[in-house]
Amino acid sequence: MKKVEDYITSIPDFPKEGIIFRDVTSVLESQEGFALAIDEMNKLLDGVDYNLIAGAESRGFIFGAPLAYMNKKGFIPVRKKGKLPRETVEMSYELEYGSATIEIHKDSIKPGDKVVLVDDLIATGGTIEAAVKLVEQLGGEVVKIIFLIELVDLKGRDVLKDYDVASIVQFEGE
Repeated sequence: MKKVEDYITSIPDFPKEGIIFRDVTSVLESQEGFALAIDEMNKLLDGVDYNLIAGAESRGFIFGAPLAYMNKKGFIPVRKKGKLPRETVEMSYELEYGSATIEIHKDSIKPGDKVVLVDDLIATGGTIEAAVKLVEQLGGEVVKIIFLIELVDLKGRDVLKDYDVASIVQFEGE
């Protein structure tokens, strides 16, 4: 029986020499791979008390939305700055080369909401750390954070040490 990692394509020396790029699109392109990824991520939600799933742009949408649908929960898109039409709250964070800003609708999370954050991959953890801060700023509680892929050596979990973090596939190296 195949595992999720069997559907992930590893591309050496991309985007630069010495890096192995873990391509999630090969999972999405496969009917079996995509279904397996969603099913495995869904298992990580067993026993978790929550009412919303928030997915980080853009691949967090791809994995988070089906999970929300399957579990009859609301879905909150965590978008890049300037993409949402209503009043928003925003959080900036550092990237390897510069910074970025994400935002969510100010009225999408109410005090006391229990939120699961979803993304395809955790590297340094900056994007999801910013998403956590947005949820908490609005009075929500982050009860679980799930990823399809974790790049263990980049220590993104360290940034999220106070949260329940889980991933399906772990890779060593960058």
